[in-house]
Amino acid sequence: MRLPRTASITRREDFARIKKTGQAKAGRFVILSTLPDPALLTIRTGFITTKRSGKAHDRVLLRRRFRALVQTYAPEFFEIRRYLVTIARPGAALATYAELEADWVRQARRLGILPRIGQAP
Repeated sequence: MRLPRTASITRREDFARIKKTGQAKAGRFVILSTLPDPALLTIRTGFITTKRSGKAHDRVLLRRRFRALVQTYAPEFFEIRRYLVTIARPGAALATYAELEADWVRQARRLGILPRIGQAP
């Protein structure tokens, strides 16, 4: 599944609403926040990579990796009509893709948007 540009969260108000009323789980490298919204047609996703997470080229690499994770795992989500925000924590730029993926998937399962191991979607 390729994420179209329309699947991006761009408005500051949306980010604020997700932070205020949504659920969040923090891992070692990422913080994953989500807010279900039945009015959406598909997933809307946003990525936050601050200067604390690394230099400019590291932040671009993190956003690419996060986008790849969402593209890979979005078909497995229980409910696709939701906002999803991935926030890079300090040190995420030093992690390998496999470490980022494991942490991201762990937080997605804790939030209940991905099935747990051995659970049917």
